[in-house]
Amino acid sequence: MPIALQQRKGVSSSPMEVILGSNVEHQMYCHLLCGLRNSDSIDAIHVPYAIGLIKAMWVLESKWKQLCDDIEKGILCSVINDVRMRDSVVQVLGGPQPDLSNRIRLIFEKKDWGGILSKLWPNVRYIRSVMTGSMKQYYSKLKYYAGEVPLVGGDYFASECCVAINLDIKQPPDLTRFVMLPTAAYFEFLPFDLAENNVVGEETVDLCGVEVGKVYEVVVTTYRGFYRYRLGDVVRVVGFYNSSPLLEFVMRAPKTSNEIVTEGDLMAAMENFQLVLRNTMGMAIEIVEFTSSVDFGSSPKRLKIFIEVKDCDMILQDKLQESNLRKCCSDLEDSLGSIYKVQRNKGEISPLSLSVLKCGSFDRLLKLAIENGTPASQYKPPKIIRNPSIVDVLKENVIVTI
Repeated sequence: MPIALQQRKGVSSSPMEVILGSNVEHQMYCHLLCGLRNSDSIDAIHVPYAIGLIKAMWVLESKWKQLCDDIEKGILCSVINDVRMRDSVVQVLGGPQPDLSNRIRLIFEKKDWGGILSKLWPNVRYIRSVMTGSMKQYYSKLKYYAGEVPLVGGDYFASECCVAINLDIKQPPDLTRFVMLPTAAYFEFLPFDLAENNVVGEETVDLCGVEVGKVYEVVVTTYRGFYRYRLGDVVRVVGFYNSSPLLEFVMRAPKTSNEIVTEGDLMAAMENFQLVLRNTMGMAIEIVEFTSSVDFGSSPKRLKIFIEVKDCDMILQDKLQESNLRKCCSDLEDSLGSIYKVQRNKGEISPLSLSVLKCGSFDRLLKLAIENGTPASQYKPPKIIRNPSIVDVLKENVIVTI
């Protein structure tokens, strides 16, 4: 999850040896260390996806003492074992910096993480990242860390091609609109029915044929050889900018007709579940990540939701009795989307299963994805898991299941 702490004139604070590093955790640590060393000259923070900055903040929370020690001594901790990366970062540190280290240490020792980014990097002008779609869940946390530093949205890019640009980058995710780039590829649109959670027929319309208010799945033919390729993105046309459609990202399209929740359903339900947890448990329990899968081996099939909370020990305390978790799980099930509710009422779905995972479980999924060839900068935690082997990885880390 690379993070770019950018100095004036667009120069990265990290040397190329860090940017090209192969160990994501070591990369993140070194990016933060170099950024803190140049704290007064950091002009902007760029992250491909919002989850990248969230993970950077978790590293800061857990490693700030070591970071301060490294700055104070002008050396790198022994955990970073890549020789070229170590040498390049030591050069950036430029020897012991006790005054800078003490200044940064005082900020961390206050344990006030609200607006921490502007405290650590006082001259940062903005933070830019993709915050729509599945990244929307991290927006409120980013606002908390950013304080008064503006959060600006990214453009609409897919791995296959550029799709649209964001002309009003200061808008929050709910109000973000993208203007189609008609020359980036040849675009077609499959009409999509949100109630049925599927496309309507196989007839596409082109840029000139879309209608305001209607929902479509995006299809592209690119200069690099993708022919009528379905991106899997569902968008709503909300207007036009000159002659180009103005789009609102809705969700990822379902892979099969067997899916019983959408990403949007799940994210909305989990947002409500977070509030129910706090009200029922009487504690500020923070869900750091979640995902789901459908167990077709159960009869009838069962939706399984996996969550990771910030303080796993809270779940095991006597105060958090199983009866309380069961009530919260029931409320979660009631707030899932219409497709799930209809099938549940018909008896076609077994009761929901909720599993709480050990801390760091989703980091294992990241490592697994990178080992299988996924670029760290393109990784997004899956909200719906369809691969049984990945589900098995999560099952190995379950603390409690309701």
